Parts: sequence; structure tokens; C-alpha cells
Amino acid sequence: MDPVMDPVLTRTVTKLSDGRELIYYDETPGHDRSAADQRDLPTVSTTSQLRRDPLTGEFTTVAGHRQDRIFLPAADQCPLDPSRPPGRLTEIPAADYDVAVFENRFPSLAGDTGRCEVVVFSSDHGSSFGSLPVARIRSIVDVWADRTAELGQRPGIEYVYCFENRGVEVGVTLHHPHGQIYAFTYVPPRMRKMLEVATAYHGSTGGCVACDALAEERAEAARVITSGRYFTAYVPYAGRWPFQVDIVPHRHVPDLPALTAAERDELAEIGKDCVGRLDGLFDGPMPYIGSWYQAPVGAGRAESHLRWQLAALRRAPGKLKHLAGTESGAGAFMNDIGPERAAAMLRGEQ
Repeated sequence: MDPVMDPVLTRTVTKLSDGRELIYYDETPGHDRSAADQRDLPTVSTTSQLRRDPLTGEFTTVAGHRQDRIFLPAADQCPLDPSRPPGRLTEIPAADYDVAVFENRFPSLAGDTGRCEVVVFSSDHGSSFGSLPVARIRSIVDVWADRTAELGQRPGIEYVYCFENRGVEVGVTLHHPHGQIYAFTYVPPRMRKMLEVATAYHGSTGGCVACDALAEERAEAARVITSGRYFTAYVPYAGRWPFQVDIVPHRHVPDLPALTAAERDELAEIGKDCVGRLDGLFDGPMPYIGSWYQAPVGAGRAESHLRWQLAALRRAPGKLKHLAGTESGAGAFMNDIGPERAAAMLRGEQ
């Protein structure tokens, strides 16, 4: 094992029985992370292929092996819980942990097509991102930053995408609080489009489109949910989702590793606050997709502006926003809730 120290977390790298990498991120030093994976797992075999659509130029990943992945197991069979030998052996051999990251056993991307990692937010099966203490969310921010920096240095990687799917409504297959990281060998379509707009804007004005959009949102204030010294959370003027929240740094920074310690502190507080506001709308956990939009590994870093987007899918009690024909077929989004109304509801102005 290779223990690495940083100012906040203790980072310990080890291996699972099939050779996949497992990394413990501990909030306090001195933990024994020598517990071995006692499972007799076969070597991971993937069939991932990147296929380019000649009509759009976009890539589709074909990964048939994922049909056999674990799907909504009973709570006492969760593979993200700590191990309890001899009968409860999971993906994490330790008896307890703070944050853990491991290579996905059923990856969409592997080898020449990229890499997929699972980020487990807590050993507590019954918790959720929004219920975690601010200190733990702060640790998760550091983990995202660390993984972004490391994965971005791997040969062939062009984009590191950190995200969280929350709720069966968005396709979650494990209830344990966790997120994922995909290291792509290309810049995904949405990020590529954002980069094209940012590059064109910079070329014509010399400025940053995200900085200027943020300034307009803060000046108008109608869609601002909360604002601190370093970040503002707001519902975008042209938000696609019923309760879309964008958390944007005031400083022009390209990615998570570029954030200062003070910025990460505030980010953890605002992130917890925003998820709590979403959960409080309809008296139940809000299904959402949390996406980190950051700079690609190569060209475009100067034009890119970091943002954390929470795309909430419930538009009313018992009613979900489904992608219908215009969205799925044409890519033209229709939003039933005005962003100004959504922001007011999130501010508690019912």
C-alpha cells in the first residue's frame, strides 16, 4: 500500500482481490487500512467500445457487460457497506471508513476507453449527501479535486466528470450514498458545446461568458437562492430542469483542483444548504443529478469556468419531469416551472 498525506485527508491506496484500485480518504490519521479483500473475484472483463455516430459525430459507449451489474440489492446485501467477515464481504474490506473510492466493477469505460470510479460518501448506508455534516462534504470536495487532478494526468484522458445520481427516479442501482467519476477519452457533447460557446464569447469580447452571466444573475437577484463570499447559487435564466440549481464560483477558476481551502470550505456549506432546500420542497428526498462542469484536460482551460449543477427532476409532489419527444428526440427542452418561481420556492417564499 502507498499512504500519501495531504493537509486535510490521509490517502491510502490499496488493491481489491481482482486487482482493482481502492483508495481510502481518512479525515484523521492513524487508521489501519491493511484489511485484505477476502473475496475470490474473477478478473474484471469488459467489452466497452466507443462507436462514433457518422450523422452527429458523437460517441456512444457500448458496454454489454453492464447488464449483469448489481441492481437495488436489499440493505443487508449492499456492496458499499463496510465488510463484516466472514459473512459480509463487500467492495470495501475495512470495518469502517470515511470516504472511499474504487474502480467500478462494472465500468462503462475501461482501458483504452477511459476509467470509471465509485466515490462512497459515507460508511452509513442510511445517510445521504444532504444529511452529511459540512465537514464530510468538505472532505468529498477534496476527494473530487484529488481524483480530477490524478485522472487528468492519465494518458489519453481528455475530460474528468464527477457526478452524483440520487434516487431511483434517475436510475440509481444502489441506495448507499455515493457518486461516480468518469474519465473520458473525449470531451462529452454537452461540455464540448459549453466550451464552444465560451471560446466564441472570449474571442469576441475578451471576457468569460460564465463570469458575465453570474454578474447578471447577482445584479438582478430574482433567481439567486443564496450567496457567499466565494460562491453564488442560483436558478439559471434558461434552466432546463424544474428546480435546477447552479453553484458557481465568483472567481474565474477552471476546475476543482484550482479552488483554495477557503473556497472549498464555503462550497461545502452552500452545497449542503442547496440540497437541503431541494429536499424540503415536497417533504421528501428530491431526485437529482449533480454534475461538475469543469475544464477539459487540454485546450480550453482558460475559457472554462467551474460550476456545480443540481438538476432536480420532481416538479410537484408525485410528479416527475420526464424527457418527452422534444427533449429526447429534438434536444429542445421545455420547463413547466418558471426559474423565478423555482428560485422563490427554494428561498422559502411559498
